Amino acid sequence: MQKVFVGHNYVGSITLPETRDSKQIFQRVLKVYASRESLSVRTIFSANRLAQLKNYQKGGAREELENLSMYIELGKLLGFTTTDARHLKNSIELINDTAHTHFNITKRVTLINKKHKSKTDKSYLFWDIENFSNISSIFNDLIEPFEIEDEHIYLAANPDSLYLKKREWEANLYDYGKTLNSFNFTKCDHGKNVADDVLLQTFRMLRLHNSDIYMMTFDRELKERFKEACHNSNNLFIMNK
Repeated sequence: MQKVFVGHNYVGSITLPETRDSKQIFQRVLKVYASRESLSVRTIFSANRLAQLKNYQKGGAREELENLSMYIELGKLLGFTTTDARHLKNSIELINDTAHTHFNITKRVTLINKKHKSKTDKSYLFWDIENFSNISSIFNDLIEPFEIEDEHIYLAANPDSLYLKKREWEANLYDYGKTLNSFNFTKCDHGKNVADDVLLQTFRMLRLHNSDIYMMTFDRELKERFKEACHNSNNLFIMNK
């Protein structure tokens, strides 16, 4: 967790994404905010990069999306407007969801709790949907090929994210004949990392053995917490950068 200070006053904490530029962008935003200058997506992306993001990006522009999410979280903490960042984020996701066949999740999941995959008889998905909402890729590259049953899929979302993105999520799910309620979906209370805690608590309560566990998140801390809680008979897969 990265603590956020305005002057000498602590205003909250955010999770820095695992991207090359996250620390630099974090410091740049705080510097511009402290100088009372105007903040916008141009604070974190060059004009050339913004132009490129209007088209499909190899890898789904994952790092840019994570940096935008961090910027939006900073906006919540510091009270500056992030409307342009939200619009850009939605635009990037729409463009890259359309080309989801080029963004194969199965090539980016890694077995992290052992060197070699052991024999299993079930598969489970724990999906931090607000951090990774590329629904088409999840279905085409993960849920359908590995035949993960609806009752073995667990999702959670905090109220703010649910309010902002529910229509988008359900519109994408509709293509697969699903809604959020098709799965084990939990609407969380307010608070930082609440959705993460719900997913982890559910995972612990299930006491899974001899299963393939897919944890869809880019949150470094949540990956480690799942690894610590995972029984050694399971195969735990997480997302790479």
